Amino acid sequence: MIDLHQLDELARRLANLVPPPQHDGREELRENFLVVLRDTLGSLGLVSRTEFELQRVQLALTRDRLTALEAQWGTWRRRTTHDVPRP
Repeated sequence: MIDLHQLDELARRLANLVPPPQHDGREELRENFLVVLRDTLGSLGLVSRTEFELQRVQLALTRDRLTALEAQWGTWRRRTTHDVPRP
């Protein structure tokens, strides 16, 4: 997940880039930037490093289990293929 403090800081920096004549709406701009940043980054489906690592471990375990099941299936299939008389 994205650090909300960092997003707020980025929105503040963007609002500070506004030239002096438009300073009156700087706070409103900061809030708008913050909303846009949150929505855009939220739509990307980003995850934290911890969640990523947990999913990576889960995927590795699932892959190992699938490999074992494929090996069992191959063994079963070879046995049943040899046991069936061919016409």
